[in-house]
Amino acid sequence: MARAVSVPKDALLQRYVGQGATYTDAFEVMSPFEVDLHAFITAFYTTWLFRLERLVLSVALRRRITDREVAALAEGADSFAAWRVEDRGEGQILLRAGATRSWLAVSPKEGGATRLTFGSAVVARDDRPLGAITRVLTPLHRFYSRALLRLAERRLRLP
Repeated sequence: MARAVSVPKDALLQRYVGQGATYTDAFEVMSPFEVDLHAFITAFYTTWLFRLERLVLSVALRRRITDREVAALAEGADSFAAWRVEDRGEGQILLRAGATRSWLAVSPKEGGATRLTFGSAVVARDDRPLGAITRVLTPLHRFYSRALLRLAERRLRLP
């Protein structure tokens, strides 16, 4: 089960924690398997739920977003769909699109398990409060984030 956690101190997303009115979150789920970042990125962005988001983005961007683009991101490309890679680190990636940030990370655990983490930020401008729409959509975003993370972990269980 995916659960809310604090953004880890070594996370690339940590640079946004406590920055004025900026919103940050993080969720984690444990995989019983060894999972590298490449596999996590691929599983996350190819879940059936994220494919729905890709469909919406395809309409907005007026171009199809393919699994090949997901593979390219996992292999080191500097962009995917509407996002640009802001930073990469050992076992983690931080993406940006406008005022939003998305962060994925893998952390190996004892016995071959892996902690899979997904986090987000909505960066406030000039320390102004986030808009009403952002505040209203936050509960839905949190639900969606947990669902994406659970589905990615399940996808990693498939042969």
